[in-house]
Amino acid sequence: MRKQTILPQLEEKLKTIYGEQYNDEYLMAFQALIERWENKQWPTSAPLSEENVYLITYGDSIFEDGTPTLETLHTFLKTQVGNWITDVHLLPMFPYTSDDGFSVVDYRRIHPRLGDWEHIEQLAEDYRLMFDFVANHISKSSDWFQKYLQGDPTYERYFIQRDPSFDTSQVIRPRTTPLFHDYQGTDNTKTVWTTFSEDQIDLNYRHFPVLLEMTDILLEYAYKHGTSIRLDAIGFIWKESGTTCMHLPQAHAIIQLWRLLLDYFKPNTQIITETNVPHHENISYFGDGTNEAHMVYQFALPPLVLYTFTVHCATKLTEWAKTIEKISDQATYFNFLASHDGIGMRPVEGILSEQEKEMLVQKVLQNGGRVSYKANTDGSQSVYELNITYFDALINKDVDVTEQQQVQKMLAAHSILFSMMGVPALYYHSLLGSRNDYHGLAESGIHRRINREKLPYARIVDELANNERRNAIFNGLKQMVEIRRQQSAFSPYAPQTVLELDDRVFGLKRENEKTKEVVYCVVNVTPDDVTIETDISGEDLFTGKKVHKSLALSPYQYVWVKVDR
Repeated sequence: MRKQTILPQLEEKLKTIYGEQYNDEYLMAFQALIERWENKQWPTSAPLSEENVYLITYGDSIFEDGTPTLETLHTFLKTQVGNWITDVHLLPMFPYTSDDGFSVVDYRRIHPRLGDWEHIEQLAEDYRLMFDFVANHISKSSDWFQKYLQGDPTYERYFIQRDPSFDTSQVIRPRTTPLFHDYQGTDNTKTVWTTFSEDQIDLNYRHFPVLLEMTDILLEYAYKHGTSIRLDAIGFIWKESGTTCMHLPQAHAIIQLWRLLLDYFKPNTQIITETNVPHHENISYFGDGTNEAHMVYQFALPPLVLYTFTVHCATKLTEWAKTIEKISDQATYFNFLASHDGIGMRPVEGILSEQEKEMLVQKVLQNGGRVSYKANTDGSQSVYELNITYFDALINKDVDVTEQQQVQKMLAAHSILFSMMGVPALYYHSLLGSRNDYHGLAESGIHRRINREKLPYARIVDELANNERRNAIFNGLKQMVEIRRQQSAFSPYAPQTVLELDDRVFGLKRENEKTKEVVYCVVNVTPDDVTIETDISGEDLFTGKKVHKSLALSPYQYVWVKVDR
């Protein structure tokens, strides 16, 4: 894309964002930004394919005393995992003060415990990297906010000071803490917008220098080997009086502006939006399928798969999956079952009833998990997320009584993750078959810490070899990935057709329109033997056995049947 082409498009986006406030200096500032970055030798980024599998991890999730943790993570990946994981999502790797990294002090430095940019570069030699861009807010300890409190005129409008004329009555947010907090400045007390916590100060994108500075940071991430950029909490980025202050047109226009620049400098760099909201709101971030997010988190998948394996009935999952359609040859879904956060419940609004959601809440509590709530505009509270490892969440104590059954159930759930249209992502505790971390929960009092345990390198290497649960899950997932990456039917952009075979099974047909390769994916979601009659014939890629119409599935068994061509 030539500069003459991109500048008019950038101007259009800037006018959408700033409306009557727009002036020509904004475009001139972006032109200068482009010219500065054009002088650099940019790395390249390959397109996504069926081979891509993301690992979600903190930079210090696996550690050794006295060693930068990025170095330890790199060693673990090289020696224990190998190349069946292609992309590593490093959760915020910057200096921070709270929220396990999501209260960033300095966007441009690596946390010294993790290492430095050289360690990032070394990791990028073997794995594609996904960086977190915490674009909505910054730590109160950041240089920016401290200078704001000191009255530095450069930062006078970097944050959103309380305005009595601004109507916040409709604001939607995922926390029960106050929307505004007071901070003592050099001369007076300043009351500032805080969507997430007292330590996380929202940035003011209405002030053009904020957008320009954050855009420069985004380009720096892509230049420093970020092949994917996750836009954290991006739906909250623009505030408008009298609105929900979520998903506003300006927020979409900012993402589209960033997409234009990344496509210009480094094509195939993936923009991934993180919006833990009902499904129809979430998919709005695809834009027209070519101009906004390359991927959106498939937030409805974790609670729906959990529900399916809890009630041993695939009906709800089947009905929802029918609504998941191909977006374009450039945009698809970021599929996951577990992450550093809990299992979000907002995405199943309108899919699961209040009674069905409450059933999951009670199950999670019985299995040792916790529940987090959000504040509603009417003053009430509702369930926001379930905090628990996915392994523990899946267990039905009255049925899944042996560890072998529990492992098989975990693998069966992940067979759905690897079958769905899109790109699969594994959380490191799912990869390692971890259980709830009650010590971390008790020590911190933070619900999400139940699923964020940090693991000593020597211990996890030993347990992967000698702990049956960890070994079986790790190798079962590895087998699925190694089979998956050989099949073009699993291209991230290959359509899926939902099969309505039986309430006791979930089924998909994946077909690559270009290669004509077809794979049928069927999983038994019950703890019982199930036999069903189908029209499916071919070879099961897991066992090598021929399948001809009749499918006999043992408890929680999954098959991928490749059709003979």
